[in-house]
Amino acid sequence: MEFIPLLMFLAVCGVLMLGYPVAFTLSGVALMFALFGTLTGQFDQAFLEALPNRLFGIMTNQILIAVPLFVFMGVMLEKSRIAENLLQTMGRLFGRLPGGLALAVIFVGMLLAASTGIVGATVVTMGLITLPTMLKQNYNPSLATGAICATGTLGQIIPPSLALILLADVLSNAYQQAQLDMGIFNPKTVSVADLFVGALIPGLILVVLYAVYVIGLAWWKPEMAPPMEKTDEDATIGQALKDMAPPLILIVAVLGSILSGIATPTEAAGVGAIGATILSMLSGTFNMQCLKETLTSTLNVTSMVFLIFIGAAIFSLVFRGYGGDDLVEELFMNMPGGVITATLVVMVVIFLLGFILDFIEITFVVVPIVAPILLMMGLDPVWLGIMIAINLQTSFLTPPFGFALFYLRGVAPKSVTTSHIYKGVMPFIGIQLLMLLLLAIWPALATWLPTVVYP
Repeated sequence: MEFIPLLMFLAVCGVLMLGYPVAFTLSGVALMFALFGTLTGQFDQAFLEALPNRLFGIMTNQILIAVPLFVFMGVMLEKSRIAENLLQTMGRLFGRLPGGLALAVIFVGMLLAASTGIVGATVVTMGLITLPTMLKQNYNPSLATGAICATGTLGQIIPPSLALILLADVLSNAYQQAQLDMGIFNPKTVSVADLFVGALIPGLILVVLYAVYVIGLAWWKPEMAPPMEKTDEDATIGQALKDMAPPLILIVAVLGSILSGIATPTEAAGVGAIGATILSMLSGTFNMQCLKETLTSTLNVTSMVFLIFIGAAIFSLVFRGYGGDDLVEELFMNMPGGVITATLVVMVVIFLLGFILDFIEITFVVVPIVAPILLMMGLDPVWLGIMIAINLQTSFLTPPFGFALFYLRGVAPKSVTTSHIYKGVMPFIGIQLLMLLLLAIWPALATWLPTVVYP
């Protein structure tokens, strides 16, 4: 009976692979195991009596208010066509360099990640606008699709990121639980701002590594990323700066207010939502239909996230009722190599689960189980959060269910095959794993900046 928590986890993974919705899978599997345990006398129903308090905590969580606001900001920016103008201008500006179009994609993707944080919107936008141009200029299809997919996932690690917001909430609870278990009754907390600041340096290094790979490949195999021929439509630096101004202003308003301490992440999300609306008005694309579509999309995404929260809360209570926390703690504590081996195992498990599960599912199912034990073993919560975030970023690229791959497949020309996309993302997955290795060797890449900004 002590392995029932493991069976619960495997059952959830199995049902998810059958295609059932995440929230209903988490709650449904948990309630079925609770019913079985009640009938056999193995489960105490008192654990489920804590559910109303859990739900009330979710509804009154100030951090989670930032979720719909940041989603609104990203969707509104997507519909304002700011990204389209920027992509076209940067493509003409950098296109005459070897690998220039791919570099333009990486640069614009970085700006979009820092201003929208929505992977699907970024991949689809760049796929529709840039991919046909890259193929027309005889770019290797695998390089073109790989660069677009990988750059689109930067929204997972470069703040403001929905993934970091959700991770911060989960890690904050795990960190407090770990400290209370260690007898610390005045526990420290880890905030969204801590993870935002901690992710800046790793995120920028990732951008640089992408660019170095593209430049190196264009130099080694020029036929894979040839320069564009000179045209009368070549962009000027002035045009580029003009098109860069709107997203840069929004980035400064949102991230600047957080890093300077002027606003909390939730307040900054409100600034971002209003700012994106103003930019949409100035670009001439704002109308009531645009507002309706943005609100509808925001409602859909937010409802999905919060429903998963509820399902995860039910799963967590039943998992704990069967002694799952004790089972995981005993497993980790008895591992040879201690915290290093335990961390490596968790990272490998998260990476492998990324082949079949979405980042939200992993965040709500896996992280609450393993994070308290790892934090009790002495890991820094910000470092652990950034490591998990970059690991989760790969889940958008790993076949067969990588979401970025599906997004691009849906808008790519028929001449681009699925094998082209799969082959193209492999080097970028390797770069992300290299980033994980660099963070493991030099944790200060994630932990140094937060200590400077928030001494």
